[in-house]
Amino acid sequence: MNFGIDVPNHSAYSDPRLLVDLACEAEAAGWDGFFMWDHLVRWNDRRIPVVDPWITLAAIAVKTERIRLGPMVTPLARRRPWKVARETVTLDHLSAGRLILGIGLGARSDAEFKAFGDEADPKARAAMLDEGLEVLAGLWSGQAFGYRGKYYQVEETQFRPPPVQSPRIPIWVAGTWPNKRPFRRAARWDGAFPLGVGQSHVGMMTPADMREVVAYIMEQRTDDGPLDIVHSGITPGESKAEDAQIVAPYAALGVTWWLENINPERGTFQKMHERVRFGPPKI
Repeated sequence: MNFGIDVPNHSAYSDPRLLVDLACEAEAAGWDGFFMWDHLVRWNDRRIPVVDPWITLAAIAVKTERIRLGPMVTPLARRRPWKVARETVTLDHLSAGRLILGIGLGARSDAEFKAFGDEADPKARAAMLDEGLEVLAGLWSGQAFGYRGKYYQVEETQFRPPPVQSPRIPIWVAGTWPNKRPFRRAARWDGAFPLGVGQSHVGMMTPADMREVVAYIMEQRTDDGPLDIVHSGITPGESKAEDAQIVAPYAALGVTWWLENINPERGTFQKMHERVRFGPPKI
């Protein structure tokens, strides 16, 4: 099992320099990944400061050497996929092949879509997400590529260079369980990041929930290639043994990444900083 931290991009976490320092400390403490939320605004108060995750991740890529990194997750439907293709390849090269792209439908449709004139209907965003993923994969190939879809059209072009990683930058698909469609989508890509219905930012899926998710995704797989199962969880960071006991049932189910949920709702930035420095909950 790999261990990452998952941080918001608002409130106390809206200073990019502070986040770069936190990522460096996470790497030094033995964490395997540093992932950032991708929100435009804080949905319950648009006056709260927010930082752009992509520029911050670029700075983190330069200042770290080993830790994996990426947005967790970016709503692809509010981005132009060809722009995301350029950004992700650049970030993959900047990090020497350490990028993981977390994508999802996007929540808070009124606050982050409708409020800015973007498509708010979930069904339309789902179709845009699927088309956007096809465009991303085609442009990442480095080969001549064209596309004609309902939402996106690309005249034949060739994006060079391709990513460092082959066959592509890993794509983790987020979804809300027990909604099945996101996990059918995840089964076609490289990883699944499930959240439960009504799960708060400080909640977590139970082992029983994760067992159902893993079983369903494996039923949908059409190849035997590697697939990451990602869990957002909470460990106190006060006892290595206690942390390992919390994590162990998830590892036994096939969860490959534990993302420690770091955010303002768990406590002050200082408290979360201490949690990061305590290190990952390794078994």
